Order: sequence, then structure tokens, then C-alpha cells
Amino acid sequence: MPADRLTDRALGRATLARQFLLNRSDASALEMIEHLCGLQAQAPDPPYFALWCRLQGFRPEDLASLVENRDVVRIVAMRGTVFALSARDALTLRPLTQRILDQDLHTNTQHRENLRGIDVHALAAAGRELTADGPLTAVQMRPLLESRFPGRDGASLAHGIRGVVPMVQVPPRGVWGKSGPPALVPLESWVDAKLDAAPDVDAVMLRYLAAFGPASVKDAQAWSGLTGLGEIFDRLRPRLRVYLAESGAELFDLPEFPRPESDTAVPVRILAPFDNVLLSHADRTRIVDPEVRARIITQNGIVKPAVLVNGRVVGFASTTRKNGCAVLNVEPLKKIASRNRDSVVAEGRRLLKFVHPDAETREVRFVNGRDGLM
Repeated sequence: MPADRLTDRALGRATLARQFLLNRSDASALEMIEHLCGLQAQAPDPPYFALWCRLQGFRPEDLASLVENRDVVRIVAMRGTVFALSARDALTLRPLTQRILDQDLHTNTQHRENLRGIDVHALAAAGRELTADGPLTAVQMRPLLESRFPGRDGASLAHGIRGVVPMVQVPPRGVWGKSGPPALVPLESWVDAKLDAAPDVDAVMLRYLAAFGPASVKDAQAWSGLTGLGEIFDRLRPRLRVYLAESGAELFDLPEFPRPESDTAVPVRILAPFDNVLLSHADRTRIVDPEVRARIITQNGIVKPAVLVNGRVVGFASTTRKNGCAVLNVEPLKKIASRNRDSVVAEGRRLLKFVHPDAETREVRFVNGRDGLM
């Protein structure tokens, strides 16, 4: 039987539904983090914005308390990137993605020469020993490592430890309103639990589809950073529904999960910086056009806070504050119809209230990057 076809529009709405970007959820912060298989977290604050646009009544302390209580950890996992993961998920997802970090020792252009021929077992042992009495920053590690590995660069050694030992960034890093450099300690000691010795990759791919589907094998590889997933999806095929994208790509999905009609109304949403919905597919045309994507995701890896109108990325936003006035600047990359601008303003004001609850005034401005106010 030929596979059903999904238009890009229908595909986008299905993914937005899984991401709770069609309707905010009343789930807890921890439940949402686990549903989404973690939140991209190169910087401390983006996970808070990601939860704000998906949860009803989300408050910063809802996540901050999870980080402080060790229920959520900041750790390198998928794609070799820092994620905010539940402690439970970190124990599975970090070992599942360990081979990405192993490869990084040989492919990282900044550090590979300094790590060439390194005894990875000795490096891992050094990292565990140095942090046995408490967290250390990379700067603190460098001279200690250089004394153990004469002739090696301390910065590269510290980078290597982050890869060979599952290390978490401990608070105050990642706590709203606080700051501090990433200080590292082994995951197992931080959460007092053992790593999953045999992660179930099939179960993880099903969870990926629940949060980001329908999706292709290449999409799953783009999300995880893993390769060779074709045989996994072939094994799962009897449990899945199969579709064809407009591009002709084969898409897999969980039979019981929502796939809204293509004309389903989509509210305005302002995504988090580095929002994972923009990074977790090889083909991202389901919600962002290629020319817009090039402006949202910069060459140096910054992902700007995208503005969604009718399910498509149409621009990006940034916040500023001067004295008692908080401002959200919206820079359109596509025309925003006048009937949608009021909705952007309303959502922007809600975001400003979240970020700057004590501001005396809050304004949303549409600006042009070259010409100022529109």
C-alpha cells in the first residue's frame, strides 16, 4: 500500500502540536523537559524561555528549583551540545551519545592536535580524581592537568575530560537570576545513580518521534548526532505509520499521536534562543524557509529567538531594558500582515512580563535591521 503524503504545512502543524506550541500545556516543568527529551542549553537562560512558550503559568523558579535539587542537570549529550536534561534521562542519553564525544577528541579543530595520542583512560581517571572533592571549572583544572600530562595544553585536556567523563555543570550555572562559570562534577556522583550500561536506542527514537515527529531517519540523525539509524527505524517500522513528505522523504510516526489538519489555526509564538524545534530535523522547511533560516541561525552557531506566525518563522526578537522600560524588538524577515501584528504585540508583552516583571512600562516595536522603526 502506498504511503500517505504529508504537506509541509501539515507536517509543521504535527510537529508544533508535539512541541506544545499550538496550545500551552498544564504539565509540570519536569514532565515537559522529559517529553521534549531535554532542552538545548548552551547558554543558561534559553531553557526558561523554551518552557515559558510551552507551559501555562510557567515561572522561572519552576525550573530553577529542579536544577538546584538535582532533578535537572546541564550536560553535554545530543550533537555534542549542552542540554538541560532530567537526571533520569541524562543517565541514559549521555551514554547513548558517548560515541559523539569520543569522535570529538579526533575531529575538534581547536583541540585535536593537543589531544592526539592521549591515553583516554588516564585522562578520564584524572578528571574523576580532580573533581572527587567537589566541582572545578575548566580554568581551575588546567594547571592541575598540565602537571599530570606534561607538554599537553591544559585547555585541551579540560575539553577532553568533558568528553570522556559525563560531567554536569552545577549550580549556580543554569539558575535564573544567578550566574557563574561552568563548574563540573561527574554525573553519577552528582545524582547518586549509575549510568545506563545498555541504553535502549529503540525507546529513545520512539520518544524522539513523540516530541518531533513525523520524521525521517536523517531527521533523527540530525537531532541526536548519531549515525546508522536506518536499521533502527527498519526494526521499528511495524510499530509505526509511514508517510511521504513533499520532498519525497520517508517519514515515520507513532500511530496514536496527533497530526492536525493543515488548516489548523496556529497562535503566535516567540521561541527560545537555540530552541530545539529549529535544530532537530535535517529538513527544517516544515516551519522555516531556507532563506529565513539563514538569518535566524548564524554562521557562528547562534540561534536567535524566532517569531512564529501561522506556524512559520517570520522574524526574530530581542529584548532590551533602559531604566524602567522593557522593550521587545521584533525584526521581520517576511511580511507580517497587519491582522497578525496585534497578536505579535500581545505575545511580546506577555514575554516581557515574564522576563521583566518589575518593569514600569513594556513596549513591542517592529524594527528593520537597517532602517530602524517600521
